[in-house]
Amino acid sequence: MTARKTVAGPANRVVVVGAGLSGLAAALYLTGAGREVTLLERADHPGGRVGRYVGPDYEIDSGATVLTLPELITDALAAVGRTPETCTPPLRIHPLAPSYHAKFADGATLRVFADPDAMAEEVAAVCGPAEARRYRRLREWLAQIYAAEFTEFMDADFDSPLDMVATPEKRRALASLVRLGGFGRLGRKVGRTLRDPRLARLFTFQALYAGMPPAEALAVYGAIPHMDTSLGVYFPEGGMRAIAAALAEAFTAAGGTLELGTEVTTVDYAGRRAERVRTADGRAFDCDALVVTADLGSIERFGVRRRRGLRAAPSAVVAHGTVPAEVARAWPVQAHHTIEFGAAWDKTFAEITGRRGRLMTDPSLLLTRPVLSDPGLYVSRPDGQHEPFSLLAPCPNLEAAPLDWSRIGPAYLRELLEVLESRGYRGIAAHFTVDHLDTPQTWLDQGLLAGTPFSAAHVFRQTGPFRPRNFPRSSDNVVIAGCGTTPGVGVPTALLSGKLAATRIVGNRARLEMKPRVPAG
Repeated sequence: MTARKTVAGPANRVVVVGAGLSGLAAALYLTGAGREVTLLERADHPGGRVGRYVGPDYEIDSGATVLTLPELITDALAAVGRTPETCTPPLRIHPLAPSYHAKFADGATLRVFADPDAMAEEVAAVCGPAEARRYRRLREWLAQIYAAEFTEFMDADFDSPLDMVATPEKRRALASLVRLGGFGRLGRKVGRTLRDPRLARLFTFQALYAGMPPAEALAVYGAIPHMDTSLGVYFPEGGMRAIAAALAEAFTAAGGTLELGTEVTTVDYAGRRAERVRTADGRAFDCDALVVTADLGSIERFGVRRRRGLRAAPSAVVAHGTVPAEVARAWPVQAHHTIEFGAAWDKTFAEITGRRGRLMTDPSLLLTRPVLSDPGLYVSRPDGQHEPFSLLAPCPNLEAAPLDWSRIGPAYLRELLEVLESRGYRGIAAHFTVDHLDTPQTWLDQGLLAGTPFSAAHVFRQTGPFRPRNFPRSSDNVVIAGCGTTPGVGVPTALLSGKLAATRIVGNRARLEMKPRVPAG
């Protein structure tokens, strides 16, 4: 095990900026290791990109809706001696079966199951028994990619590209990735294994999470469809926002200090060390070490230099609101997560990921209806039941397509709703009441890189040890966490990022499992 750079000198008092998943995870691990942690969040609730919007008579998740690897939540809670069941209220997370429901332009539908036999049966029914056998081969390859990658390259800090071969374990893992073709292209590998292009889409669209078209994404990103399609998709009762609430409750119960509605304005440095964080309300918080979870687009105001020339991932337009339950029950697909694929594929990716981007001419969309997993989220109104509903449309970021979203946003949403209407979602255009419309301008106003919630794209030069470091060279006691640094974009990776940031401060991974300090009184 090679030594990694860690915070030098005393690091008992730690300030964490941002109570998103990475900040919450870092705060829990640091508290469990006996550090005195203060967590500062500018919003009035924890969660960050897994937060909430409050409608007139309901709440809805404001960000990520797809949860994989829930054991990482359990691990973070365990750092302070808690479990999901002992949270107040208990955090109850359930697997979704199916994980997704895909609908294609030819009218075919295909459900995605984590169970291999159930999925093979579904593939055989829709695509034929030969394709089901090919699916099993692809599933095995994805599992091998994930196994080679997770411990040594996802759940790991890097100081240099040489760290990829620094230990026998890493060398074996790297050799496995090479043998498996992990540094080839994901789209090509999947296309060579599967024959049905519809099925191939279900194992390659996840490249968009990494900010790349499947034809360009490295095959190592097969770990993402493996998590999505083999390890299962989950949903917590009460919505994704329940995860952040549970982590925050566990943190404060273990003695941590959470300050909501507290925006950090400046950081005082003494040489290369951050020594004090100042907030908009005039307070100051002294620190021995600082964890910053701000997006790369606004990180420099905390005294952290941002790497120049970063390529941003595509962005998204997301509409949140409610739909009459009676209308939604007549839609062609009844599923928590529906991927509504257009006929175009390569062209769509070229439009939204190209350096000169444009809006999708044949949209592929994600529809999220959480009441189908959690009926307690129904909203009762005088005219009947309504359900929270979210619609996500990928789009270029503002560097690739500097569009005037304040002007075109509502009109573009109307176009998307008309597309869905034509695909059988009758009544959506007339009855979807939108309370929040997020566009690239929304993300830019929040300080996110190029107006995208998906941060830096995972091109090769921004992957693994080449991604922006979580321990910047410009300081001795400032660590960064979040999707812009190691290991990357997504809910599981944000949780891992917080743990990795805590390791930089504690100095030893084993110390993250120490008993939490006992709160005074």
